[in-house]
Amino acid sequence: MGASRGPRLSGMQKQVLALYRGFLRAARPKFPEDRHRIKSFVSAEFRHNSKLVDRKNFLYIEYLLRRGKKQLEQINSPATLGLSSLNLRFSENQKP
Repeated sequence: MGASRGPRLSGMQKQVLALYRGFLRAARPKFPEDRHRIKSFVSAEFRHNSKLVDRKNFLYIEYLLRRGKKQLEQINSPATLGLSSLNLRFSENQKP
């Protein structure tokens, strides 16, 4: 019988890991500086969300998965050369 490699993952955890691996695979054919930027951004985004989002907030996790899949489709497009992000910060006096 096969040995267990660790705790069993839920279906949603498997989807998150598959999405992460998909981003890493999508970065491979890009130019080296773009590849590094994509890997750094994806790693930071996944790490940020893992600390910010409650593990039982399934609706928000599903939303993040859908958003990530759309972003992955864009990165996999041959027309996409790299990745860019925009961070907006509002003070308490300003409303979006």
